[in-house]
Amino acid sequence: MDSIKEHPVILVTGATSGIGEAVVRRFAEAGWRVIITGRRRDRLDALARELNGLNAASALPVRMDVRQRAEVEQALGALPAEWRGIGVLVNNAGLARGLEPFQEGLADDWEEMVDTNLKGLLYVTKAVVPGMVARGSGHVVNIGSTAGKDAYPKGNVYCATKAAVDAFTKALRIDLLAAGIKVTQVAPGAVETEFSQVRFHGDEAKARQVYQGFRPLTAKDVAGVVHYVATLPPHVCINDVVVTPTAQANSNFIDKQ
Repeated sequence: MDSIKEHPVILVTGATSGIGEAVVRRFAEAGWRVIITGRRRDRLDALARELNGLNAASALPVRMDVRQRAEVEQALGALPAEWRGIGVLVNNAGLARGLEPFQEGLADDWEEMVDTNLKGLLYVTKAVVPGMVARGSGHVVNIGSTAGKDAYPKGNVYCATKAAVDAFTKALRIDLLAAGIKVTQVAPGAVETEFSQVRFHGDEAKARQVYQGFRPLTAKDVAGVVHYVATLPPHVCINDVVVTPTAQANSNFIDKQ
């Protein structure tokens, strides 16, 4: 295992489940110090205890809701001195709510997706990036989606938020170019996590149907991609990577047997 001292601090949002948790585990196992953030205190503390059992002081749990700008600023502004040198930020927190034609959608669902997938990403990035610029190094990894590349039926607002992540990632790379900060989007296709359970408001039967008939990606698959792009030599930046199951061509075409 690599020495912890050889790696910068990595901060991961939405770290208590799915892709975020898998990313945390992947980096912690490689010896990185990880700031794990999320809304569920019980899950955060349990994950931190587990990871700190592998490497003492390798995980710092920070409870915050990315949708609340003041909460994000307070939580990240109060980090202990030894955790403030964040070298890699993984903006993973995100969700889908509902799968209806736009005219039948719920405004509450739209607001939750916009507040989490876009505004939350902006709040966290704004809190972290100035430190990277001051140090002259860093890497921002935004977890996008194939939904941001190709809209699909009934995806409307979710697709719009992920298309915004795609555009913001490109613009941020331009803004941070002179500062030497890497910016990457990792855009997964179908990944079997809690994603569909959340989309269908806890309806597990509907969620299971999404992944039937083909082999979807796992959270670990995506975490491996994130680890790869974050550990390349300093002069190499992967700007954008789309990763899908072999059975998936894009948001609209999945070969289900």
